[in-house]
Amino acid sequence: MRIAILQIGQETNDFNPNSATLADFAGYGIYEGAECLAKMRGTGQFGGCVDAVAAAGLAVEWIPIIVAWGMAGGRITTDARLFFEEKIVAGLRHAGKLDALAIHLHGACAAEGVDDVEGAQLALCRAIVGPDLPVVLSLDHHANITRQMVALSNAIVGHRHQPHDQYDTGRLAGQMLVRILRGEVKPVMAWRKLRLITHQEQYLTSRGPMKIWFDQARAMETDPRVLHVGNYPMQPWLDVAEGGWATVVVTDGDRALAERLADESADLAWSMRAEFMKMDSIPVDDAIRQADAATKGVVVLSDTGDTVFGGAAGDSNLVLEAILRLGIQSRALMPLIEPQTVAQLVAAGVGAQVTLPVGGSTSGFFQPLTVTGRVRKIAPGKVNVPVFQQPSFDQGQTVIFDVGPATLMISERSGSAGNVPDAYRAFGIEPKDYKMAVLKTASNFQFFAPISSEVIRVNTRGPGQSDVRGLPWRRVPRPIYPLDEIASWRG
Repeated sequence: MRIAILQIGQETNDFNPNSATLADFAGYGIYEGAECLAKMRGTGQFGGCVDAVAAAGLAVEWIPIIVAWGMAGGRITTDARLFFEEKIVAGLRHAGKLDALAIHLHGACAAEGVDDVEGAQLALCRAIVGPDLPVVLSLDHHANITRQMVALSNAIVGHRHQPHDQYDTGRLAGQMLVRILRGEVKPVMAWRKLRLITHQEQYLTSRGPMKIWFDQARAMETDPRVLHVGNYPMQPWLDVAEGGWATVVVTDGDRALAERLADESADLAWSMRAEFMKMDSIPVDDAIRQADAATKGVVVLSDTGDTVFGGAAGDSNLVLEAILRLGIQSRALMPLIEPQTVAQLVAAGVGAQVTLPVGGSTSGFFQPLTVTGRVRKIAPGKVNVPVFQQPSFDQGQTVIFDVGPATLMISERSGSAGNVPDAYRAFGIEPKDYKMAVLKTASNFQFFAPISSEVIRVNTRGPGQSDVRGLPWRRVPRPIYPLDEIASWRG
């Protein structure tokens, strides 16, 4: 058996005005050909798929094409989109005769002038491999399912957990491929698109309405005729013409069953729409006072509006401003992504006391905050610490800057956005020495979980804010809940 395999991922936030470039992908590594297998074996969707096929005892010659991942951000540039399209086309044209294609994408990537990047990539694949080759598509469960994705793949599988387990999703894709190639199953899909978007505060699958919805999917899969049920609460800051939540049911040749279960899944999600909109975040000042009063650290402060893992720019200074204004003495750790500030601090040098504006330079949501601090360290930003599906990252030149009780890690690029403790340790900082740590994520607290005492969601504005009604939507289909009051998920 000869199976082509590729993995490309980026999650777009349309409220971040900064375009994502090819350099943003290169910061996490772009691998081609045999290097894909060497770098990705045992990790991510790519590694999960390869391992599942091997575990099934299927003799396979893998034809790896490309692996690339870019941190969530603004729309990708035309140059970046065309680069990946050209790699896909060239790789498949030179692949020779294939028995299947495994394609691992994010599902919520948009580019300049193109809403559905993954649908366009699938169309290129189909144009080369033809209509009959088995194509299994694995997606992040924050994907925006589109007509092209469903029409151009034989089966779609998605994450079963938030926080994500990319390896598990790749393993599901590999197992599906094996069963198709052995003639054990003939997948058919039914899907429903919901007129629904919500913020991310209720996105964890371990509790609340999301757990109820995902538990239903797992219960449906106990029927041997059901191959996979994928729930896709689209990431909330993608402003595209086909935007909205979705559910996809894959059965073994039983279309009627797939259609019935897709309706049941959509109905359940819709019935909990108000619960999905429940906000747990609290005002900035209240959050900081609560963290300061905690008897034990490290207290995680989730800067929801500036969730870099959700595509925000990382230039929010709202938590820093409040800490300084309130006279907080507890030590706080926080990241900032601002190449301009890095340049000024590098010019000043290690040990220099500097007064300068920080934050508010890139996203358009914040105003610069003038502070005085001391440059503790300047270092290159290559960090050999895994983040999501990549083995390392390069966040560019990085400065450790102490401002009062706060230690800022200011970088040129996003890297891990300070959401991974080992990223601080790479620059000589031990996060456990701090009372509180600001994370630029709305839900990925798992990396800090071993050392944190509690998580406080902070209701901050920004490209990832929970107040989805307050964002300048232009392209999502209307009416859509909660932007509009509607009685049915069908609109």
